Amino acid sequence: MSGSEAPKGTLVTGLIGEDVHIAGIRILEHALRKAGFDVVALGAQVSQDEFVSAAVESRADAILVSSLSGHADALLPGLREKCDEAGLQGIRLYLGGQLMIGDSRWEDVEAKFKEAGVDAVYPPDVQVAQVVADLEADFAG
Repeated sequence: MSGSEAPKGTLVTGLIGEDVHIAGIRILEHALRKAGFDVVALGAQVSQDEFVSAAVESRADAILVSSLSGHADALLPGLREKCDEAGLQGIRLYLGGQLMIGDSRWEDVEAKFKEAGVDAVYPPDVQVAQVVADLEADFAG
């Protein structure tokens, strides 16, 4: 993106809870910046409140939450409500990684998080190009 182009959108990224598996989100952040997004990278061990505060401060269009610890089912519920309470109604929420411990059908995992208000849910083996393409499509208008 050249200096004169507006960003495609502002995205807040980070790893929720106690998670420290930072490599994957760093690769995604690099690809998103290269694709023309403004990225506010929070790093590892981010709380729901930190995600919401950063989104408010940056006037973010979306929050991208990564979780490789398998604890997203305990850490993510309530995030949509906190966003709404902070005036972020309609902000897009994306979630990806190793979201739950144990054997679960992907369709069930995805449905669980969509019911919790997440707009897009990605498995641990998602390709970076797919996430970038989805974001570009979501923010094309």
